[in-house]
Amino acid sequence: MAAPMEQAPPSSETTHDAAEEPMGPSPLALGRPPRPVGGAQDEFRLRPHNYLRGCTWAPDGSCVLSCSADNTLRLFDLPPPPAGPPARPLPQLVPALRVAEGDTIYDYTWFPLMDSRHPPTCLVASSSRDNPVHLWDAFDGTLRGSFRAYNHLEEPVAPHSLSFTPDGSRLLGGCDGSIRIFPTQRPGRSHQERPLRQGGQGQRGLIGCLAVSPSQPVFACGSYGRSLGLYALEGGGALALWPRLPAAPTHLRFSPDGARLFAGGRKDTHILCWDLRVPERPLLAMERPVATNQRVTFDLDPTGRFLVSGDTSGFITLWDTVGTPPEPGDPPLVTPMLRFRALRDCINGTSLHPELPLLATASGQRLFPAPWDSDEEEDEDGPPPGGDNRLQLWWWGHEPPEDNGWGMAMAMDTDCHPMGDTHCHPIEDTHCHPIGDSDCDTGCHPIGDTNCHPIEDTDCHPTEDTRTVSDECRPLGDTDCDHPIDNTWDTRGDAGAVCDDSHPPADTDCDASVDHPTCSECEPPQGH
Repeated sequence: MAAPMEQAPPSSETTHDAAEEPMGPSPLALGRPPRPVGGAQDEFRLRPHNYLRGCTWAPDGSCVLSCSADNTLRLFDLPPPPAGPPARPLPQLVPALRVAEGDTIYDYTWFPLMDSRHPPTCLVASSSRDNPVHLWDAFDGTLRGSFRAYNHLEEPVAPHSLSFTPDGSRLLGGCDGSIRIFPTQRPGRSHQERPLRQGGQGQRGLIGCLAVSPSQPVFACGSYGRSLGLYALEGGGALALWPRLPAAPTHLRFSPDGARLFAGGRKDTHILCWDLRVPERPLLAMERPVATNQRVTFDLDPTGRFLVSGDTSGFITLWDTVGTPPEPGDPPLVTPMLRFRALRDCINGTSLHPELPLLATASGQRLFPAPWDSDEEEDEDGPPPGGDNRLQLWWWGHEPPEDNGWGMAMAMDTDCHPMGDTHCHPIEDTHCHPIGDSDCDTGCHPIGDTNCHPIEDTDCHPTEDTRTVSDECRPLGDTDCDHPIDNTWDTRGDAGAVCDDSHPPADTDCDASVDHPTCSECEPPQGH
């Protein structure tokens, strides 16, 4: 193991005191499992053998991004709070945006300063096999830029992992035995290469996961060679190196204060945590069974205290990484606060909303037919049986959700009408009306009101209003000749209409005694 960071190792008593520092209250209602409040399942059934491979909330919480085996990124807007009792059928989310990559997506990440109120910041970076790193516009799906890396043979290299620096100025990509650092403002071929192995020492293999500290200029990277390293952004060798982990890490997370590093691997049984001030041995371990090679992500709540993760058995587990005393062992094991079965398939992605007690999960895995299944009976057009592929949202706060911040999050835009608001609002109405608002604003007629109302009528008329309210009111299709004082509602074909000097649009004959008995001066449009 390489030398740790250049700082005197504190005593175990000092480390314990640092871990007990208050981190602020968590918005999660920790006394019970969350309840599902919506999701997307039909969307991922459009193509056979498709399954999700992860999800992550946007930094501003306005939408959630998913990745699936059909090489497509999908963006789902934050839905309105659920209405009705919990037993009501859950609504199906529809993606607001789909972005298709050319081949298998290795990794994807949000621009850290993303704010939906400022569209130029709404960016997503993705890396796929045999393609450059793409920077996508999260509003319309257009390509905003590409970052290209090449090896010593001038062959294109696709990073297997991506991570932005906290200020968004640089994008890190993990390649075979090296890190490529791209300047975000200059897409193209320009980048810095950081080899991770020199003189036979260091990390070898593909860099499958990356994480940049939110509070210090350091980053961590894990390789397929079952090693984990900590490096300074400005250059130099490893600050700390763990060369022989139990499994190859596939996901890394720093705590918000940058003092702790969490790592989870493929075909592994634990998530490990290190205190970077004493990096010689893990500080904590959390049991999480992962029986496949796929990446299974986890997440920390905004306080950095609670960690939540799914596993390949379909369970979601929550740990208190600060308040729960670990059991003796090497490494010390933290007992879960909560563990419950969420689905009947692998939960490979978990992401906590940055502000609301809202959890997003992605589920599914590649399923193979049993070797004893007959080839003749196999349906090549349909997915294998048994998969539960879905993006699921879970409410983990106090009830009801609209009274605990969800409705406020939807009302941040002052020019909004949420999905499902079918009530009547005039064009100049710039207020936000929640679902269920039955007030009718001045100057409006609800959709479906086909009755006759004059232009200057600013009252709200319900759909069943069939009254005529004006002397000059004629419904669509009325081609009869009406006297200006006739305020009756005529329909097409009315022979009893009266008029002075008037002809219906199709009347070309001059016959007052037949066409219009009460009209004494009747002339056709031609004047004959």
